[in-house]
Amino acid sequence: MTPLLSSFSLTDIASYLVCFLLLLILLEQISYLAKKASIPGPSFVVPFLGNAIPLVRNPTNFWDLQSSLAKSTPLGFSANYIIGNFIVFIRDTELSHKVFANVRPDAFHLVGHPFGKKLFGEHNLIYMMGQEHKNLRRRIAPNFTPKALSTYTALQQIIILDHLKSWVAKAQSQTDSIPLRILARDMNLDTSQTVFVGPYLGLKARERFERDYFLFNVGLMKLPIDFPGTAFRNARLAVDRLIQTLATCTEMSKTRMQKREEPSCLIDYWMQETLREIEEAKLTGEPAAPFSTDAEIGGYLFDFLFAAQDASTSSLLWAVALLDSHPEVLAKVRAEVAGVWSPESDELITAEMLREMKYTQAVAREVVRFRPPATLVPHIAAERFPLTESYTIPKGAIVFPSAFESSFQGFSEPERFDPERFSEERQEDQVFKRNFLAFGAGPHQCVGQRYALNHLVLFIALFATLINFKRDRRDGCDEIAYVPTICPKDDCRVFLSQRCTRYPSFPALEDLMK
Repeated sequence: MTPLLSSFSLTDIASYLVCFLLLLILLEQISYLAKKASIPGPSFVVPFLGNAIPLVRNPTNFWDLQSSLAKSTPLGFSANYIIGNFIVFIRDTELSHKVFANVRPDAFHLVGHPFGKKLFGEHNLIYMMGQEHKNLRRRIAPNFTPKALSTYTALQQIIILDHLKSWVAKAQSQTDSIPLRILARDMNLDTSQTVFVGPYLGLKARERFERDYFLFNVGLMKLPIDFPGTAFRNARLAVDRLIQTLATCTEMSKTRMQKREEPSCLIDYWMQETLREIEEAKLTGEPAAPFSTDAEIGGYLFDFLFAAQDASTSSLLWAVALLDSHPEVLAKVRAEVAGVWSPESDELITAEMLREMKYTQAVAREVVRFRPPATLVPHIAAERFPLTESYTIPKGAIVFPSAFESSFQGFSEPERFDPERFSEERQEDQVFKRNFLAFGAGPHQCVGQRYALNHLVLFIALFATLINFKRDRRDGCDEIAYVPTICPKDDCRVFLSQRCTRYPSFPALEDLMK
């Protein structure tokens, strides 16, 4: 009898567990449908996982479906469910602006990355709000004055040239095409290191820096399993080391700027202003200036570094792909650059020359409009928020305003790659300014957008002038892939060869950063 009773007990326990599981599934569905209300979205979601599997398998199709659902009604937004999280996808430009304008403790919190706070800490620039955030942005502004940008322009093109020469050498050493994504990412990391901390990062320090940044990139795409030996733990420790390295660079810059030497990189411009504030505080007997310690500034420099990598790489790759598929645009760029600058001159492209390249600037802006690198800008609803008169976003929902969707609203023939829309005659960048959300909007709009556009213009000018290139066109090569910013599905495979008679002979970096 005992085994039989035991068998019945196990059966009963299993039945209870099944019933409990079914109850959880039912409650999950009820909760999802209650949050969804009448807005477009799936009527049923897979228990616990939601639509995470379709998102991971094909993110492009997933977000295209959300866009189609958002278009299916006049509302301009749609719903879904991913691993216990209710999400709202926003296609409508004005509703996206409403989210961007309400980043505050009782409305929306910018997310940036699902596990960002664990990885780069809660004091990261993107998590700051209110007056503290305003004060920090005010102190960052001197880093992007015309004078500062002119300093960076010289450094940027020297590094771009060095990398372009190595790309051509690599391409000529093999018969197959070469993918540009990793090459462009490495070029951008080299550029960021030099522009941000210039002479303060020696060769060995650069090697360690690049190794740690690689560990950070790997951990960025992993689950937050924070145990010794895991990719996430390695990434978190790498971030700590990177910030410490940047803090050391900050200390070295302060020492140099105290001697009233000329700034040679971004941290110098920052420390020049910071030292002035520290001195004023001492004279007036006020507390030390905020955001002025080496550790704090090292952390913010890392924020800049992270922001400058994948987004810029995405834009460079799409610039190559779009110039190849629009030869008439490429011809105009080459003609304009030739009228302003010649490789044989051995001169650096100056800020004045850049200003004369109006068409090339328009091409850069159109690349960013047509393929905004960060297509979605996730926020979390800290409280219930009335998005429209008929719908309130529930607390805890993850909200995705779409910069990509806004780029294809308002503009004339938005599906067409047309740099002329940014000409002085048409001025669509002003007429449809609210639809151009590639750099965000509101208090967290990208503070370095002028620097990013300059980098893209310089790359286009040098790449188009110095190199002959041809895309290795295969089925689906220009489809969008998320990595996590968007890039061509084939990583932009190209054939390259030297176009100019000889490469320009630019000054050595060391000479500019003395």
